Amino acid sequence: MRRRDLLQLAVCGSVGQAVLRGMPSPKIRDVRVIATAPAGLRLAVVKILTDQDGLYGYGCATFTQRADLVVAAVERYLKPFLEGKPADRIDDIWQACYNSSYWRNGPVLNNALSGVDMALWDIKGRQAGLPVYQLLGGKCREAVDCYGHAGGSEIPEVIDSARRFMERGFRHVRVQIGVPGMSGYGAGGAGARPEALHQSPVYEPAVYLRRALKMIEACRKQLGEEVELLHDVHERVSPSQAIQFAKDVEPFRLFFLEDPLSPEDIAYFRQMRQQTSTPIAMGELFNSPHEWTPLIAERLIDYIRMHISQMGGVTPARKVAAFAELFGVRTAWHGPGDVSPIGHAANVALDLACHNFGVQEYSPFSERVREVFSGCPEMRNGYLYANEKPGWGIEVDEKAAAKYPFGSFEQGEHKRLNGGWGEVRRRDGTIIKQ
Repeated sequence: MRRRDLLQLAVCGSVGQAVLRGMPSPKIRDVRVIATAPAGLRLAVVKILTDQDGLYGYGCATFTQRADLVVAAVERYLKPFLEGKPADRIDDIWQACYNSSYWRNGPVLNNALSGVDMALWDIKGRQAGLPVYQLLGGKCREAVDCYGHAGGSEIPEVIDSARRFMERGFRHVRVQIGVPGMSGYGAGGAGARPEALHQSPVYEPAVYLRRALKMIEACRKQLGEEVELLHDVHERVSPSQAIQFAKDVEPFRLFFLEDPLSPEDIAYFRQMRQQTSTPIAMGELFNSPHEWTPLIAERLIDYIRMHISQMGGVTPARKVAAFAELFGVRTAWHGPGDVSPIGHAANVALDLACHNFGVQEYSPFSERVREVFSGCPEMRNGYLYANEKPGWGIEVDEKAAAKYPFGSFEQGEHKRLNGGWGEVRRRDGTIIKQ
């Protein structure tokens, strides 16, 4: 190797500088899944190794409710398809994998594909000696404004929870309240279970809507005008109820109302847009362009918030962000606890590099998660800051990951269903969406 090339390698500080002249492109040597649950949620991380010593990458393939299926999809189907392929052709590999199963746009394939896609972006960043957000065009902002999850079984508890986030510097807070004795989302519902014709958890949409409206009104009055309030319906009500609720909360000026309708009810967004000015966020269950394209193109929503691994990774997400920018729709990528730190790092990279960023959902990293994943994005004063190391800047301690296998903290119904969710029903026994 010429002296000038050696100097370039030293300056870049990256062992995998295949982008330098005269060096071969790395080939995919191995693809495997690190399956771990340090916080009790099943995380699947794809690791791609190349034929260049020390050059590898990590990607998030987490589909907690069907985690074992994703592991098999990666190791039994994508691995033999990918071995020997050039690791630097990210979009080409995405297209090839996407079409290789013939039947596509499903959550298992998309999450498996996402793990591969994110790992290739990590490899590309390590090659270049740059964080991934630099590969996407560089920063549009210095850090990522986030919202925290406030909740409680009663209104005073919700307000106290929200204030704790505000004291930590958060300018956006999602507020959720439980319904006594009933199943809820984002908050507990203490109290006696209501009488019902079955033994499953009970949920009644009308009861929840009345209680949530009172909670949002109280939060706005007691927390003031400066904090941005968000609320998640979680797709649990009928379309007509959702439209009415979006109208009812208008006086309290939500930052956005999240997931008021289910993916099966997309057509009702046209009616919602005509009848209310409440900003709408949608998309965490989406896995097909047929779902998000009309909502963006017709300007029926204000925030697009897909789960990055559910939609297939960074490659499709960056294209959706660019498409949404043309229509004035902002991003608010899904960021719950059942996303690995690799997935959160991908969210942050997109947030920093996309002009039409709106807000980022934040879930803290526990001590056990940090034991497995070093280099997680850092939270300061309500902002997430990217790791400035190459790629995602995250390393996975595989020995620590092995200490927390799937099911290691699960109990009862969740363990019996192999990580999946149970059922929730109305009083008469009708199953509801979750």
